[in-house]
Amino acid sequence: MQNAMRKFLLGSVAAVALAACGGESASGTTGSSESKTVVMGLDDSFPPMGFRNEKNELVGFDIDMAREAAKRAGLAVELKPIDWSAKESELNSKRVDMLWNGLTITPQRQQQLLLSKPYMDNHQIIVVRPDSGISTKAQLAGKVVGVQDGSSAVDAVEAEPNVAKSFKELKKYSDNVTALMDVSTKRVDALVVDEVVGRYYVAKKPNEYKVLSDDFGTEQYAVAFRKDDQALEQKIQAALDSMKADGTSAKIAAKWFGKDIVK
Repeated sequence: MQNAMRKFLLGSVAAVALAACGGESASGTTGSSESKTVVMGLDDSFPPMGFRNEKNELVGFDIDMAREAAKRAGLAVELKPIDWSAKESELNSKRVDMLWNGLTITPQRQQQLLLSKPYMDNHQIIVVRPDSGISTKAQLAGKVVGVQDGSSAVDAVEAEPNVAKSFKELKKYSDNVTALMDVSTKRVDALVVDEVVGRYYVAKKPNEYKVLSDDFGTEQYAVAFRKDDQALEQKIQAALDSMKADGTSAKIAAKWFGKDIVK
């Protein structure tokens, strides 16, 4: 009887252990849209899309959007900072379930990943002082124009060589904050910058800057999922559609950018 009881108990323990292992993927993430929690991979140093505030809390536009979308989809969202240069590997190896942090749509990503509909257009905007007298791209001729070195703004300006050649100088900065300070203090006449970044800082000091209606091109942002996770993509997309329809996404955009720039 004791031997029989021992075998029964051991068998029960093994069954419980197997059940516990089966509840979570080997990577430690949900690995499936059927789970109650979805793991979101992000870059935690990309304000205002996703970054750490002074309390070391993860905050940002994309984080607010993701939390609201997950809530509407009946899911909880777990934020997981990752090496953004390895984001496709993180997703396909199931360490995260979606990538949501200013992910630009490219033909290559459309082939490799399952992408949501574009939720935002990101322009390379032109920021000037309100009293600069500059109201069009053409009026940058003979002016000193700033860009962040190594940013998309450099490529965008260089893609229009006739305009770039008209500048007095294309001045490259290590960061956009310093460049904006130089616009304010008249050390530089204009700054070309990602709209999501530029509008975030301009909204903090709206009287010091003006954004021109002209720009240096557009790219689109989407949420990325694994190719075989259509169920999760459909849930999140339905939530994004409803957020757009009822004005929630516009309110989140106004909080971070000072205006609705959601597509």
